[in-house]
Amino acid sequence: MATTLARRQRSDGERSRQKILRAAANLATIEGLEGITIGRLAAHIGMSKSGLYAHFGSKEQLQLATIDTALEIYDREVVEPAQATADPLERLRLLYDRFLDHVERRVFPGGCFFASAESEVGMQEGPVKDRIAAIQRAWSANIAQLVREAQAAGSLPGDDEPAQVAFELDAYGMMGNVGFVLHDEPLYLEHARAAIHRRLR
Repeated sequence: MATTLARRQRSDGERSRQKILRAAANLATIEGLEGITIGRLAAHIGMSKSGLYAHFGSKEQLQLATIDTALEIYDREVVEPAQATADPLERLRLLYDRFLDHVERRVFPGGCFFASAESEVGMQEGPVKDRIAAIQRAWSANIAQLVREAQAAGSLPGDDEPAQVAFELDAYGMMGNVGFVLHDEPLYLEHARAAIHRRLR
């Protein structure tokens, strides 16, 4: 009985933690990671500061946990669906289609979580910037590798530098995100989608 109760309490605690972090990830796309403080988040979700401190010992721990939660959501919404195909060119198309779709569906209310975070932490130092930078590098490396595989399969021109192609694809995606968030206009996402598909011919 005691073991069952302890297990239930841990499960309830984990659900509470995930609910907090989902709210934090949403808030970060509107107010920035710097806006994610124990006090601000407690007020936002109607929870006591002491209750939040029980889950996160510091602002930095809260921010890092928020980033990891955003990455889990991003993987689920964007990355994992694209793994349904083994074809590298089709996977590239799917990745960017899913990226633009998740922006349009406002999975995060302020657009792409990582686009917001990258511009915010650029001039900072410390674990939060390091975590965001590592995620960005991993994404870019994955895109460049898929470009190489598509080139090896003869699906893309072999004389293009993979890192350059990856940069261009991300530039289109980011501008679609910025235009959509700034103007609340889906046409920017369609412009980005058309440009990406044209680049991947």
